[in-house]
Amino acid sequence: MIKKSIFLFALLVTVFTSCSDHHSSKNPNKNIVSCDLDSIRERGRLIAVTDFNSTDYFIYKGEPMGFNYELLKSFSDYIGIDLEIITENRLERAFGMLKSGEADLLAISLTVSSSRKKDVLFTVPIGETRQVLVQQKPPNWRSLTMEALDKKLIRNQLGLARKTIYVQAGSSHAEQLISLAREIGDSINIIQVPFEPEKLIQHVASGEIEYTVCDENVALVNATYYPDIDVSTPVSFPQNIAWGLRKNNSDALLTELNRWITKYKETGSYALLYAKYFKNSRSISIVRSDFYALNTGKVSQYDDMIRQFSASINWDWRLLASLICQESHFDPTVESYAGAFGLMQVMPDTGKNFGIDITSSPENNMKAGIRYINWLHSIFDPKIPDDKERINFILAAYNAGPGHVLDAMKLAEKNGMNPQKWDGNVAIWLLKKSEPQYYNDTVVKNGYFRGTESVHFVSQILERFEHYKNIIPEEKTHPL
Repeated sequence: MIKKSIFLFALLVTVFTSCSDHHSSKNPNKNIVSCDLDSIRERGRLIAVTDFNSTDYFIYKGEPMGFNYELLKSFSDYIGIDLEIITENRLERAFGMLKSGEADLLAISLTVSSSRKKDVLFTVPIGETRQVLVQQKPPNWRSLTMEALDKKLIRNQLGLARKTIYVQAGSSHAEQLISLAREIGDSINIIQVPFEPEKLIQHVASGEIEYTVCDENVALVNATYYPDIDVSTPVSFPQNIAWGLRKNNSDALLTELNRWITKYKETGSYALLYAKYFKNSRSISIVRSDFYALNTGKVSQYDDMIRQFSASINWDWRLLASLICQESHFDPTVESYAGAFGLMQVMPDTGKNFGIDITSSPENNMKAGIRYINWLHSIFDPKIPDDKERINFILAAYNAGPGHVLDAMKLAEKNGMNPQKWDGNVAIWLLKKSEPQYYNDTVVKNGYFRGTESVHFVSQILERFEHYKNIIPEEKTHPL
């Protein structure tokens, strides 16, 4: 099926290139809104578009990971704002999001080239690599000497003549092959397809296509998953890898990014981060895990149970999964210092109130947690009309108890803020409940409370939920 789709796409969309220049038409968007650093800070979040694969951004055992993701998170923490990620593996669409103003930053490992410099501003390099040919080894390669193996494989650029090579549409790999075709004085059939490099490597490994070209650091990681592929033939000199910004951005964001990247690359943290994703022997076990969400769509062994229970409260199952990950990291035996137990960290007395032994099984623990959430809904549904806004209050109450959240709502209303809005309103007053002048206020019924943990609890669950939505397809429409 995939081979048919590749060829169909090639016939409909892409070109076979034979020593010819690559031209692209440009239609500048005159209505782009400039998002400089000051306006990004005022907005409170950095919006970055990135791709998802086994090195840059993925979900493993319920948590977001990836080289570009961790770099982005470190930078957003450095400038003190939240991070919003948009995922897009098709380069033309990703560039379009940057140019249209939908994203502030193109956080994809882009090869810096003169043609791309016409369209985007590049940061200082976040790394360097070279492009390599990915080809399948012969069936008996293990019994061959290195010399014999080399004779059966393409080992220099001249060997690319008249070969058909599939590459990601809009990538620098097509540009490089076009340049090589000119240099060797012969044709190379270049087919650009809407698949990112890891998918094309998979097709080479399965024998569906013969050749692709990708960046060496990505190819080496994938060679650990597919030992029957060869990635040892370079097709370019070393090239810088960087992130991209819009041409009409102010210099402040680029300057801040360049300053941070330059300093960060000098730290041991950067070296460890690079090794974690590009030199890690555990990568193969991660990708082959049942809980590598890009392949399986799973975050835990309890996903089916989570789906079942989420339907009873009309939640997106990925939101409930994020709550459980926050509470227990999907460990059904974990117990907190306060006595909360299991997947949903339910207190024994709470379970007893619902007639459930929370320690008897993961299912019973989840059943008690769901009944508690339903009870919270009965409290907050009449008070918070907006479905999405209400979830903030229910999550906060799940952590803090409903009494403290209701107190914060009363304080917000008394002090001229919106008691039905969480961010910038009720969340502020939950934090202020640790101050005597506020927890002693006459509208407060539940006394002192240190709200920092609960405010973070809400934001972390919702942030992880967004990561799940980026990676794991939606199965059903929910109001939350």
